[in-house]
Formats: sequence, C-alpha cells, structure tokens
Amino acid sequence: MKKLYVETGRPYEILIERGLLKKSGELVKSVSKAVRAAVISDSNVMKLYGDTVVNSLKENGFITTAFEFEAGESSKRLSTIEKMYSHLADNNFTRKDIIVALGGGVTGDMAGFCAATFLRGIDFVQIPTSLLAQVDSSVGGKTGVDISQGKNLVGSFWQPNLVIIDPDTLSTLPEKFICDGMAEVIKYGCIKDKALFEKLESENALDIIEDVIYNCVSIKRDVVSRDERDTGERALLNFGHTLGHALEKLYGYSGLTHGQGVAIGMVMMTKASENKGATEKNTADRIACLCKKYGLPISDSHSFEQIAKATSGDKKSSGRQIELVILDKIGESHRHLINQSDICDYITV
Repeated sequence: MKKLYVETGRPYEILIERGLLKKSGELVKSVSKAVRAAVISDSNVMKLYGDTVVNSLKENGFITTAFEFEAGESSKRLSTIEKMYSHLADNNFTRKDIIVALGGGVTGDMAGFCAATFLRGIDFVQIPTSLLAQVDSSVGGKTGVDISQGKNLVGSFWQPNLVIIDPDTLSTLPEKFICDGMAEVIKYGCIKDKALFEKLESENALDIIEDVIYNCVSIKRDVVSRDERDTGERALLNFGHTLGHALEKLYGYSGLTHGQGVAIGMVMMTKASENKGATEKNTADRIACLCKKYGLPISDSHSFEQIAKATSGDKKSSGRQIELVILDKIGESHRHLINQSDICDYITV
C-alpha cells in the first residue's frame, strides 16, 4: 500500500491500493469513533460501489445510511446540499458521526461542503472513484457548489479524516472520464514535474496509473501542506482553470467536462504567454500534443471576448484584478496578476 501524510490543520493520510474499497469500513473505523455513517454518492457510482461500501461499514459496526443524487455537474447546487442536510437530520446524525463521500469530484465537493456546514462541521472521508478525483479534487480540503454566476463560488476549506484511493474503480469509468482526469494529470506535469510530463509523453499513463496517481497526489500534498488556505503557492494548481471554468460556464456546465475545459485553458493560456515572451517557445505545442494523445480538446469555438467576459466573478479575482498561472517552461510555473479588463487582450493571439 502506498501512503502519503498530509500536514494540514487537521492532518490525515492518503492510502492508495487496489482492492481498498472492500476494506473501507475497517479504514473508516481506524480514524473515527462515529456511531453513524452516511454514504453520499451519485446515481452512477452508487449502483456500482454503494453496496460494497455500505456493507463494509455495517460489518464494522456503523449504523449506515445512503444518500443518492442525480449524477452530473448540474446537481452541484445548494438545493442538493439541502436534501443532504435533511437526510442527516432525519437519521439523527450528530457532530460525532461521519460522512463518506463515494464518487468523483462533484460528489467529493458536495459531501465535503455538507460535512463542513452540517452542525457547523462533522467528520468525513473521501473515497474518490474517478481519475480526476483520485489525482486532484479529493485531496486538499476544498469543498463547494456552483451557483449561476460561476463554478465553486460557494464553499469552504474542510479537510477529510482520510482519503481512500482504490485504482480498481477506474476500470468501470467510461473513456471520456479517464480523459477528463488526464487533464489534471497533465497539469501537474506542466506546473511542477517535468519528469512526469515526459513520462506521459513517452508512455501510456494507464499502464502505470498507480505511479501516476501517487506522483500527482504527492505534488498536491506538498503544496497543500505549505499553503492550506490557498493564499500563495496553491494558486499554481489552478493552471488552465481560469479559462477552463469560463468555458464550463459558457456551456452551462453541460456538454463540456471540467477536464476538457482545463485542457483548452492550458493550451490557450500557454499560447498567450508564449506570445508575450513569458514562456519557453514550443511549450504550448507540447501541451497540445499531450492533450490530444489522451483524447482531450485543445481549442473551442467561443470567441476570446466571450471567454474573457465569462471569467468575471472567478474566485481567483481580487478587486479589479485576476491572477493567472503562467508556465516558465514545462515543470516550472508562476502567478501573474493582471487587470480583469486586460484579460481579453492577454489571451488573444
């Protein structure tokens, strides 16, 4: 078993091993004295893995309930969180009980936000089942929901008690969701790890997926440990996300996945920074080639003006300015603050 220790205000471990899902109850029991456990999952994942986790929790003495919501980003709303609150209250959950988030990034974000806010905070465990969640969103304690004005604009920092990663769950993912997660994997190579980027170029990531997951989570663990509240270095993890979130917004959070938006955002931003002389030449082409290798788009039909306008309200904005993440070259990155009004000129190439 691969283990990583996250040193945040509430430290926790990340466990990576095939077959861990069947041991989930035992692992949750090792970090919690809860009487009740609520498994929160979407309609796709619940039917695949819900029984395994619920039964494991019951076998380890938890009074276990399950809450299922309709799969998809469109469910990532306060209205869904309210239903989660009602489920917990109806089942007499207390501050000493625990939530188990079983699923992808949408599930982890919402279950985490529910845990952070129900009774002003109860424990939760992340069991990510998508590649995107395993390499990125399940670690670091960012939780939240979308509102009509933008993605993840309502949320909180709430660290899990434990993260359980079972790579076997990736075997049931449709190909588009593997591609979705690969955008975040490529991001890590771009901002922090040239060797990872080159490995993705020369090998098939799925052939070495456990090592890939470990590499990505290790990078995020280190960054989060140094900047838990996202006031400095952690902003680098948003490479490609400013424009990616804008594109998701333009698509109404339907028809373009998060990973697809990030892939387009990484290529678009790097073309712009190369044009400004801030990034080593040919970097955007390398990113584009890698994205295409893993089935990700590299461009979009929306105009620069439309995309720039959609960045307004981005949570990385500060007053009239917005922070961009720029690559110096593959494996090295920095933060760059510009006026919100200048973003269209910046990305137009």
